[in-house]
Amino acid sequence: MRYFEDFATGERTTLGSHTMTEAEMLAYARKYDPQSFHIDADAARRSIFGGLIASGWHTCAIVMRLSVEAHRRMDAAGAGSPGVESCRWLKPVRPGDTVTAVTEVLETWPSRSRPIGFARRRTEVTNQHGETVLTLVGISMYRRRDGAGA
Repeated sequence: MRYFEDFATGERTTLGSHTMTEAEMLAYARKYDPQSFHIDADAARRSIFGGLIASGWHTCAIVMRLSVEAHRRMDAAGAGSPGVESCRWLKPVRPGDTVTAVTEVLETWPSRSRPIGFARRRTEVTNQHGETVLTLVGISMYRRRDGAGA
């Protein structure tokens, strides 16, 4: 089990990759982000994007899934998150794109009142061409070894 004390500033982890399909993009957008350039191929071709693109929120959801799976693989003592500090959609994600997420620990600090610690992370998501499509900075919480800080 990896606890708060096991994460170090500068540590980089590849969370994984996912290939976006048009079907999943349409299904997500129809339910959660029904803007024309996400749900209508003809309208999307006429938009500034020149074609169908994934919702940025869909890309964030994919990163969340990759993050959870990576934490399971590393047997991390995750305790949730108080949120995301920043999120930037830098390039459109299109059907067939494979996105890969890599996260880096920017800093860590222990809670003064609870048996957890925090890790501020910057996650960069690139497509198959190496272009950055999304960046986000968020905070992860991890249990501390032997309940330290309680």
